[in-house]
Amino acid sequence: MGIRQNVEKILQELPPGVRLESAAKKREPAEILEAAAAGAKIIGENYVQEAERVKQAVGDKVEWHCIGHLQKNKVKRATEIFDMIETVDSYELAKEIDKRCGQTGKIMPVLVEINSGREAGKTGVNPEEAERLTREISILKNIRVEGLMTMGPAVGQPEAARGHFRETKKLFERLKELKIPGAEMRYLSMGMTESYRVAIEEGANIVRIGTGIFGEREKLKH
Repeated sequence: MGIRQNVEKILQELPPGVRLESAAKKREPAEILEAAAAGAKIIGENYVQEAERVKQAVGDKVEWHCIGHLQKNKVKRATEIFDMIETVDSYELAKEIDKRCGQTGKIMPVLVEINSGREAGKTGVNPEEAERLTREISILKNIRVEGLMTMGPAVGQPEAARGHFRETKKLFERLKELKIPGAEMRYLSMGMTESYRVAIEEGANIVRIGTGIFGEREKLKH
């Protein structure tokens, strides 16, 4: 099946209230435009430069979300390109986003990234640190905390991710109950092509699908 058919099929499968995010790493503008024409409303990009390149061609027909690790030196450009940053995992990063958005009068919706597998060397905060970080960044004037995101460990079987998704959902609900000013738990971004069905069963309302929409990426020649 082509990109259009893949998007249409996934959209028909998704329960009401679950948003499809097309993970467009290394994809061309024509591919993204085809996904958008089929009804994909959110494009997730890992890299600022790549997002800038494709957004020039695709435009504002879709929402642009940052789903990759964001370096502080790329924040200024990221705040100009993206409509949401899903990968906030430190106060320092949040403060830089706040500063850059303050210069342009923008309020940036963000998700706190959770390292649900507590894996050394992985981005995201451990679950037990999430409340502290959420409280710290929720007071920043040009940021609006809108939920949580997790990648989950890179495990072969979708079922192996279930426990990590379940823990992140429990954390999401606990933070929602705390009613932290400046933090509204609206979105829980979990699950990719292999695991999105399990993620939905465990409460995700944004799923990030790349291969399931665009097919396997060709190996780069260089």
